[in-house]
Amino acid sequence: NGLILWVVKSESSLHQPMYYFLSMLAVTDLGLSASTLPTMLTIYMMGVREVALDMCLAQLFFIHTFSIMESSVLLTMAFDRFVAISSPLRYGTILTNPRIARLGLAIVVRSIGLHIPAPIMLKKLPYCRKRQLSHSYCLHPDVMKLACTDTHINSAYGLFVVLSTLGVDSVLIVLSYGLILHTVLSIASKTERLKALNTCVSHICSVLLFYTPMIGLSMIHRFGKWASPCSRVLLSYLHFLTPPVLNPVVYTIKTKQIRLRILRIFQSGGASIGDIQGH
Repeated sequence: NGLILWVVKSESSLHQPMYYFLSMLAVTDLGLSASTLPTMLTIYMMGVREVALDMCLAQLFFIHTFSIMESSVLLTMAFDRFVAISSPLRYGTILTNPRIARLGLAIVVRSIGLHIPAPIMLKKLPYCRKRQLSHSYCLHPDVMKLACTDTHINSAYGLFVVLSTLGVDSVLIVLSYGLILHTVLSIASKTERLKALNTCVSHICSVLLFYTPMIGLSMIHRFGKWASPCSRVLLSYLHFLTPPVLNPVVYTIKTKQIRLRILRIFQSGGASIGDIQGH
């Protein structure tokens, strides 16, 4: 993720909307990975299996905030693909740099604003003497279950945040791809149709990597009393650790401009881009 950010920043030819959104995705992946590290490192490297409440609340705030940010970025990337396919001649005038900056600011404000109340509400709850978390990092549903009082308000707020962010984002992404498919099918040439769809493959992979384990984890936490603890832990790791690992791999493989510039960084001697393309 850091390499992608460096490549996009250093190559002026990549200063385009698509790569700005890819940079946003890399930043959210870095933030999500960094948010899980404090407790995971202390558990697996130092053997410390306790965490202070304030640190736990701060961690769950950042984990959920970056998770919502990633969902929002995936939505903006779906909009980017729709504009690029449906209005290619107006692409540069629709997605201008100021507009992209405003989209980025809206993503940050939305994600932070919706999650500020969660740790404040959890802080006010009384907790039982036995406080064992299910995961190696703090999550809102997991911490909420440790309280020794009624948590229906907290649960309702958490469900509201999930539905108003991840739920709405996923519906809008599906709608965007419905419009993209409608536009692609109106293209006469089969070659052009495949070329247009090929530009969406990386984004579709990222959406599936992010939403599939997240939906499963949310359903198990709220309705899966029968589910084994191992399934919850596995889905949690898949949701929070797999996308940051695989997103940059997928985009590096599928995006020629990024791939060539990364190869140029690691090439030995003075090989030219022509040589790299030959290989």
